[in-house]
Amino acid sequence: MRRSLPNYCLECGGNLSYDPAIKQYACKSCGLTFTQQNLLEGREKMLRTEESADEEKKRRHKDYLKWWLSDKKKP
Repeated sequence: MRRSLPNYCLECGGNLSYDPAIKQYACKSCGLTFTQQNLLEGREKMLRTEESADEEKKRRHKDYLKWWLSDKKKP
């Protein structure tokens, strides 16, 4: 199964175009270049970050509920 690469710059969010002369993707906005491997690693890192943010949100929610319930038990 082939993964689709992001068609945007990992740094600025600009559009990428493939340059066959250098065998890399170049950002049309900032000029940064990426290899296919760079894009795959960047995408994986972004996915892990999104999952981490979701996990943190769940943890904070759990902590808040724990605090809220413990506060209600006090006379």
